Amino acid sequence: MNSQRKSPTGILGFPITPFDEHGRIDEQALSRNVEFLINNGLEAIFICAGSGEFQSLNRNEYELMVDIAVSTTKNKVPVYTSIGGNISTSIELAEISKDKGADGYLIFPPYLIDPEQEGLYNYYKTLIRSTDLNAIIYQRGKAVFTVDTIERLAEFPQFVGLKDGIGNMELNIELTQSLGGRLEWINGMPFGEITMPGYFGTGFHSYSSAIANYIPHIARTFFEALKRNDKELVDELYKNVLFPINNLRKQRKGYNVSLIKAGMEIIGLPIGSTVRPPLIPVEKEHFLQLETILKEALEKYPVHICK
Repeated sequence: MNSQRKSPTGILGFPITPFDEHGRIDEQALSRNVEFLINNGLEAIFICAGSGEFQSLNRNEYELMVDIAVSTTKNKVPVYTSIGGNISTSIELAEISKDKGADGYLIFPPYLIDPEQEGLYNYYKTLIRSTDLNAIIYQRGKAVFTVDTIERLAEFPQFVGLKDGIGNMELNIELTQSLGGRLEWINGMPFGEITMPGYFGTGFHSYSSAIANYIPHIARTFFEALKRNDKELVDELYKNVLFPINNLRKQRKGYNVSLIKAGMEIIGLPIGSTVRPPLIPVEKEHFLQLETILKEALEKYPVHICK
């Protein structure tokens, strides 16, 4: 294994894809989103991922977003793209990521397939080996791995991390106990802060944060409190901020993306509310509820105090 290879750790930034009134990508808004995440201390940028509506982007849009992410970060933090679904297209996106200077990619599951372990192994082996970039596997949907399959894939030095979006803690413990420090373990469940205490104890010390797009100081305060075992502050943040937002997120399918855009609008990062079908924008009633939650949260936890 190349000892220089390292997966991003800590709180990972997943920008949204802002669309203008004509449905085109708002380049300036995307650059501001990436810059905001970097300035607030997030350890990596994952562009064109789930929160970036990967499923709805065409090739030109994908290339544009990778260009913006790479040029905006200026090597301050690693930039990861997303690939997955159709294997031929994924190989092409991996090549694009390499050519444009990305550090690696997050591999989503194959499209509409419930595969055997050997099929999963061959799919991910092909994508991991397609370039020399770092690769992180996203375990979610039907892409659920046995320890044996992950051990076999771990023979490839490009494979640096596993992001879990399943929530099977028995499997996660088996994986971390079997492979230990060979991989970085990333919590990829919806609203990562909610489940992070359970993950942290099993060796998952990184996670993707949706709320970091609009209240990153609260995400950081929560994670630092968790790491130093400050249960009182963790519980307080659950009660006053995290559970209210999560309960609102669960009101409609797809709010895991559109609620991020609403939160950004509320705090003064205007990116519009447009999402592409089949996602739906946040309803007015829910927007107003989020506005109230964030107003109270910022009164209790101002940016200057949390920092």
